[in-house]
Amino acid sequence: MTKKIGVVIVAAGSGSRFGDPIPKQYHTLGGKTVLGHSIECFARHTSFDLVQVVYNPSHQVWYDTAIANIDAPSLPAPVNGGITRQQSVLNGLRALCPQKPDIVLIHDAARPGISDEVIERVVAALETKAGAIPTLAVTDTIKQTTSDGVITQTIPRESLQRAQTPQGFAFDTILMAHQKYEGQEFTDDAALLEAMGIDVICVEGTSSNDKITRRDDFDRAQDWVNCTNKDTPAMQQEEYRAGTGFDVHRFAPGDHCILCGVKVPHTARLEGHSDADVGLHTLTDAILGAIGAGDIGQHFPPSDMQWKGAASDIFLKHAADLVRKRGGRIVNADVTLICERPKIGPHTMAMREKVAEILEIEVDRVNVKATTTERLGFTGREEGIAAQAAVSIALPIK
Repeated sequence: MTKKIGVVIVAAGSGSRFGDPIPKQYHTLGGKTVLGHSIECFARHTSFDLVQVVYNPSHQVWYDTAIANIDAPSLPAPVNGGITRQQSVLNGLRALCPQKPDIVLIHDAARPGISDEVIERVVAALETKAGAIPTLAVTDTIKQTTSDGVITQTIPRESLQRAQTPQGFAFDTILMAHQKYEGQEFTDDAALLEAMGIDVICVEGTSSNDKITRRDDFDRAQDWVNCTNKDTPAMQQEEYRAGTGFDVHRFAPGDHCILCGVKVPHTARLEGHSDADVGLHTLTDAILGAIGAGDIGQHFPPSDMQWKGAASDIFLKHAADLVRKRGGRIVNADVTLICERPKIGPHTMAMREKVAEILEIEVDRVNVKATTTERLGFTGREEGIAAQAAVSIALPIK
């Protein structure tokens, strides 16, 4: 009799070691998010209604984007993760209880390279065992050291294996184990069965299934997707688009300007319906242009009084959200401020950091610089500030 397979995909982490405001599971690989790849792969071995994602509710916008590009009509709503991974898994298992699966596969969302073959090996091993996990033999020499790095011994590697996911179990057994050890912390799900004296068998894993932890891991995963799946429709490639923006604001009486989200002391302010941040306005237009979404005035009309005095980061965040809703990402942004005064140089790092924060990208993907017009024109006469911007974005090819 065919066993009913449930799946728990753990996607609640913030990925702090990845070094990006957007958690790694929501980054795009080959036209689909890391999480999206995992959902689709497991759904080929069960039904979508048995694939339970565990997430952080503060990631809702990213999650909505991740599932928008996959055909998963019966995917259940995600459940909230816990403080620890172990609690997150237990939340996922409890959410699956009404479905009464016979076995369950527990997978880290940060492993998008999971293959059908590995899943099949794990499921097959569960015919005779209560637990099965994919592993890879350790090939490097392993050294044990003191806290200050002095080697104390060389550990024989012949019996060592690197654990991967999905880790598969008899559903009732792993649920009981998680409930028994709730509040304690184990390094993976198999360790709970080990603590109970229940055998867990290893099956062959794959190097493509390594976990994405740091930026270079993601780059390797991108290379793997591009090389092995370039002709597969489900793994479409990205296309790159460019957009430009230009804006001007005149000076008015005041004592500071808001430029790229930063308050810059000056003998005048910039005049405008909002906070007149000429840098963020032109960058917003550049992003909207790259995705063919009009301009800032169409989205935030000056005639609408709700935007009077509004902080311009609202406009820029809106444009960035439109990119994410299309499954895209902002590759880089470059802003040039054109004025004689105030002096921009001392503030460019703060401006870059603010723009990166609003766009939720790394600061090294943002550049802000300044130039003058050699005392020519209205900027040369110090009547106002002009700005221009260029952006590059990546969108999945439909």
